[in-house]
Parts: sequence; C-alpha cells; structure tokens
Amino acid sequence: MPRILIPPRLSGLRRELAALADPDRARGSARFFKTAKGEYGEGDRFIGISVPQLRRLARRYRHLPLQDIAKLLASLVHEHRFTALEILVAQYEAGEADSKQAIYHFYLQNSRRANNWDLVDTSAPYIIGEHLLTRPRGELEQLAKSENVWERRMAIVATLLLIRNGELEDTFRIAALLLSDRHDLIHKAVGWMLRETGKRSMAALLQFLEEHHAHMPRTALRYAIERLPENRRKRILAGVFD
Repeated sequence: MPRILIPPRLSGLRRELAALADPDRARGSARFFKTAKGEYGEGDRFIGISVPQLRRLARRYRHLPLQDIAKLLASLVHEHRFTALEILVAQYEAGEADSKQAIYHFYLQNSRRANNWDLVDTSAPYIIGEHLLTRPRGELEQLAKSENVWERRMAIVATLLLIRNGELEDTFRIAALLLSDRHDLIHKAVGWMLRETGKRSMAALLQFLEEHHAHMPRTALRYAIERLPENRRKRILAGVFD
C-alpha cells in the first residue's frame, strides 16, 4: 500500500512543546534574556526548552503552513516564536523562487514577532540576508531607521550573509547609520558584524574604524577589534591607527 503522508499539525507541535517544558530552565532563560520590568525583554515568557530541542522539532514540522506559523509567531511564549522562525528558515532554504519571495514578505510583515536578540539572529541573516544577495538592498536602510530595536538589529545582522559572500559595503553603510543608536544591543550587533568584515578584509575594517572611531560606541568598537592582538587593540582604542 502507498505510504500516506500526514500533514504537520500545529496542535501536535504545541503538544510536543508543552511536553518538553522545564520550569527550572524557564526561570534561567527569563533572567538571561532580561525579561524583568524595564529590561529589553520585558514581558517575554519562557517555558524552558533548549535550542537543540527546538531545532529538532522545527525540522520535523518544517512543512507547517504559513497560516499556522503565523499563529505560532503570535504566541507570547518565546520558544514558540523561536520554533516558528526556525521553520521559516528551513522553508526558505528549501523553497523555489516563488515560495522564497512569499516567505521573505511574510517574515517582514511579522518582523516584530522576532522580539529578542536570539530570534533576530537565528532568522534575519538566513531570510533577509539570503534574499538580498541577488536583489536591491533598500530594505536594510528602512529597517535601520525603524523605531523598533529588533528591526534595527535585523538590518545589521542580516548583512552576515552578504559578508560571507564577500560583499562588505552594505555592512559598513548600515553600521554607519546605527553608530548613533542608543541601545546596547545595537552596539553589540554592529561590532559583531564589523568583526565579521575583518575576516574578509582587515584593511577595509580598519579604514572604517579610523573614519568613525571618534563617535563610535565603545562597545561596538571593542566587539569589532576583539580578535586583534592586544597591543593593536589598545592602540585603536586610543585612536592610533598607524
């Protein structure tokens, strides 16, 4: 008899997520992701599931339809949203041109559901960055100018895939737009992406830093140069580039 393929169901995924919940891990995650009042993750809820477990579930439910992914993204539970974004990335990677376009627009329409740094970092490079490898990149500027911190982080972190493709100018352009940002999570992301450009061209990174170090957040600068020898780091922090 032919094998009957049963389509994935959101209810089944939710049951499996609930079964994996660990209250002790949830409390630790809530502290780690700064969910207390006034912190960047204020109000985010955790049920306590490890990233490897979430990724295994996402692979098993990778054919979940977009309407169900939208429901999962709307959940107040962090791990639900993480799983939804992992599924989206898997669908984008496996999709044809039309489905990639649909997923890209769906992701942008739901961008504010990726409302913590791990949610951004696990998805933006592999959907936005990958999509823009062969397309105009004006969307990056739009995200960088958003009032929403997570969309601004998307703008810079998405350039990781461009860097890996040897294209650095977009990272430098978006980094320059974000140098005046007040949020520490943006400073860290900018520094991280600048550090990645150095793997491709240290000369290009050092030129950017020399041009901008005077008004660059120290966190971003320290992240950008953390793999350089200690003496070189000290000189750059002092503004010496010879």
